[in-house]
Amino acid sequence: MIRLDETRLLRHAGALADLLVHTVDGGASVGFLAPLGRAEALAWWEERAADVAAGRLAVWAACDGDRVLGTVSLAFPRKANSRHRAEVVKLMVRREARGRGLGRGLLATAEDAAATAGVTLLHLDTETDSPAEHLYRSAGWTAVGAIPDYAARPDGVLRPTTIYYAHLPATALTR
Repeated sequence: MIRLDETRLLRHAGALADLLVHTVDGGASVGFLAPLGRAEALAWWEERAADVAAGRLAVWAACDGDRVLGTVSLAFPRKANSRHRAEVVKLMVRREARGRGLGRGLLATAEDAAATAGVTLLHLDTETDSPAEHLYRSAGWTAVGAIPDYAARPDGVLRPTTIYYAHLPATALTR
């Protein structure tokens, strides 16, 4: 896993865009409707560079040469009373790379980096009954509950979303 600073994010934006299009084409609910064009996906990733540069977002990629097989991000809140938590966002793994521990490795990378940064609480949301739920549950995350009709799948069908959290070891806040 490599952590992408602003320069690396922009350098890998095309490969990240390909992964995002691939993920949406595969039916995963990651915030986009199908069909997702590569130009839209590329613009979305390029827009993240400013947040990475400002420290509001941390992005990792698992690469095979120039190809991105998976990614995960941590979004850090701006509010002073929220500095102890972060949100895991856009955990994606190419379909052909699934089942080999890559998703778990990306999640562990985000958890370790969050703990190092002084974060003691992580949260995320995922489509209820999606394959991702198995990953989060098996990694020890706790389901809070589901919100009906929360997000549309890429085909536009509204689906419930389950909210998860995980406590991390307490350390001094460093952010």
